[in-house]
Amino acid sequence: MPHPNVRRVVSAAVERGLSIEIREFPEGTRTAAEAAASIGVEVGQIVKSLIFGIGDEVVVALVSGANQLDEAALTDAAGGGQVGRVDADRVRDATGFPIGGVPPFGHSTSLRTFIDPDLLQFDEVWAAAGTWNHVFAIAPGALVAASGGVVVRLRRT
Repeated sequence: MPHPNVRRVVSAAVERGLSIEIREFPEGTRTAAEAAASIGVEVGQIVKSLIFGIGDEVVVALVSGANQLDEAALTDAAGGGQVGRVDADRVRDATGFPIGGVPPFGHSTSLRTFIDPDLLQFDEVWAAAGTWNHVFAIAPGALVAASGGVVVRLRRT
C-alpha cells in the first residue's frame, strides 16, 4: 500500500488530468544530487520545491536542481515584501508535506508558485511525490500547467 502522502500526490495529478508513475528509492532522494544519482538523470532535471515566506504569504519556488534560488528575484516575482525561509512546521501547515518531500502541486492550501525557466529545457523533470523516498517524472509543460505556476527567472547569475 503506498504511503498516504504518495496517494495524495497521485490523486492531485489525476485531478489535473495527469497519469504519473511513482518511483521509490529506499535510500532517499533528500538532495538534488542524491535524487539525480538515484534516478540516473542530470541534476538540472530535479525539481527542488522550495517554500518561502514573503511577508505573511507562503509561496513555492520550483527550481532546477542545478541552480541556487535568488531570493531577491523571488521577491520581485512575488511583488515585493520581506522574504525568508519558513520552518518545517510552516512548510507542513502550508503544503501538507514534509521538507524534502514537497511535490509541485497537491498542497493542502492554495500557494502561488514560481517556476525556474531552466526546468523547461528538458524533455522530463523529476519531482518529489510526498516523501523523501518517492519521485515522479513530468514534462515541464505539464509541470507548469499542473502547478499553476508562473515561469520567471529565479536563479543567481
